[in-house]
Amino acid sequence: MDLGRGLRSALAKITGAAIVDEKAVKEMVKELQRTLISNDVNVKLVFELSKRIEQKALDTKMLKGIGVREHIVKVVYDELAGMLGEKYEPKLARHKILLLGLFGSGKTTAAGKLARFYKSKGLSVLLICADVDRPAAYEQLEQVCEKAGARFFGIKGERDAAKIVREGLKVAKEDIIIVDSAGRSAFDEQLVKQLKEISSALGAEEKFLVISADIGQVAGKQAAEFHEAVGLTGVIVTKLDGSGKGGGALSAVASSNAKVAFISTGEKIEDFAIFDAQKFVGRLLGFPDIEALLEKVKTVSEEASLPQDIPEKFTIKVFYEQLKAAKKMGPLGGIFSMLGAADVPQDVVRQSEKKMAQYEAIINSMTKEEREDAPLLRKSKNRLERIAKGAGCKQEDVKEFLSQFEKMDGMMNQFKKNRGFRKRIEKMMGGKDIDLSKLT
Repeated sequence: MDLGRGLRSALAKITGAAIVDEKAVKEMVKELQRTLISNDVNVKLVFELSKRIEQKALDTKMLKGIGVREHIVKVVYDELAGMLGEKYEPKLARHKILLLGLFGSGKTTAAGKLARFYKSKGLSVLLICADVDRPAAYEQLEQVCEKAGARFFGIKGERDAAKIVREGLKVAKEDIIIVDSAGRSAFDEQLVKQLKEISSALGAEEKFLVISADIGQVAGKQAAEFHEAVGLTGVIVTKLDGSGKGGGALSAVASSNAKVAFISTGEKIEDFAIFDAQKFVGRLLGFPDIEALLEKVKTVSEEASLPQDIPEKFTIKVFYEQLKAAKKMGPLGGIFSMLGAADVPQDVVRQSEKKMAQYEAIINSMTKEEREDAPLLRKSKNRLERIAKGAGCKQEDVKEFLSQFEKMDGMMNQFKKNRGFRKRIEKMMGGKDIDLSKLT
């Protein structure tokens, strides 16, 4: 069982219990222990954590206005977040970054994702290839730079990594300079010597160790070794999307007194985020992360050049542009997770994704006139037949699409006309000051 599902299952012993007493709390704690240990979290750390959870759940005075179930959930949430560390606050000004890591950690890919992150904050970025050992490292980083929109510097064939860094600094004009260093299959004296030379030449303000989530507790040992060698300022954890060992790696890093700075949660270059322990734990426990969802919608809208206000007329053409933008947000499973519905059955997710693909095929089979004037489709059976044939589906599927489109059109009209309705929806989505009129 993965970490999130296991934690939610443990909490269900409290939230779903008829009576919440000491026995129920102890059963929940045992389930938490099993889940954390099976996800490679250090046993000693697990027992210390579970002891604190049990004590606070049973003995700590409850906050005014919350029930016993909510109190226990809050205790679990606070303790798990505390175990994983604090939120990282990146420096959004001119500075130099050194990336370190062993083979297989995803360091070069992380370099591109980090470059894109700073680019999205309005900063210019230079990536320097100081990996003189791995074959094709030069070409790979050059390709990564192109995807990230960053400038690339390297000296092909040069074996002196520190010299490459010094030469790169001579021509650097960018706000952020990121150096991708060489890795090894294991931590050794030769690697330490090279990293110290690069670090001295660069004078980095940030030194990030890149580790893969699937190495589990070993992450703590790696963080300690690299910190002793060159002095780390943070850790980037990659491959958190499908790893059952993510909790082990994160907790091991935190217990080694290193700070998790960023996490990589997927294969796409945009699947990269500042690490926030509270948000991370909230997602694991099934709490909605509306802020992250809205940020993702905003980014996708900007990249797809979608209008920032509700259009005067909501047409199938407008809907089509939004459908394409929605696909860029990634798998629906991730979106459901942001909405606090991480346990939506996979067959439902697959059906939803299949339906989106069918809608796209239906729209592609329409004429330009039909996309701009949906009522035309209700007036002509021939149009429905032609579209169904072109999309490889039944007429009933086209009619279903039209019904869904008309419902959305009605909702858009309500947003525009009814401020009270808009405020009720905003309240449902988390009670925050969210202006839904800007999200189309």
